[in-house]
Amino acid sequence: MFEIVLFRPEIPPNTGNIMRLCVNAPARLHLIEPLGFRLDERSLKRAGMDYRERAVVQRHRNLEQCREALGERRWLAFSSRAARPLAEWSFQVGDVLLFGRETAGLPDEVLCSIPTEQRLVIPQLPGARSLNLSNAVAVGLFEAWRQLGYAGAVKPSPA
Repeated sequence: MFEIVLFRPEIPPNTGNIMRLCVNAPARLHLIEPLGFRLDERSLKRAGMDYRERAVVQRHRNLEQCREALGERRWLAFSSRAARPLAEWSFQVGDVLLFGRETAGLPDEVLCSIPTEQRLVIPQLPGARSLNLSNAVAVGLFEAWRQLGYAGAVKPSPA
């Protein structure tokens, strides 16, 4: 199981999509306040569909409270300002994947609290600024899960 941490997310449909993702892949979702929306917003419910009720979601007043709740884990910060491509990291069960706000990413003080070698970037073509948050979480989570052989996944039936 992986832990997905969203630092002060702002756009409800992104969080709803990530809730759905966490039901379909081995992950729990942690939301760092303040949130840019209410968890009962219609757009969040629409994006999360019925998966929203099945997702394991915890809210935390701040990042320190989240760190305390998760205990000793490896924290990985995803940022367009990082230098290490995510495929160069060897993921382990229990890793914490930290993502920033849609409009600003992770603030410097948060990014700098993660060791440089644990700051990961999702490769992009030149001139691109960033991926949509829910897409970035999907790319990061599925790379981590791929490296572990998609442990626990439903095996495809033969055609």
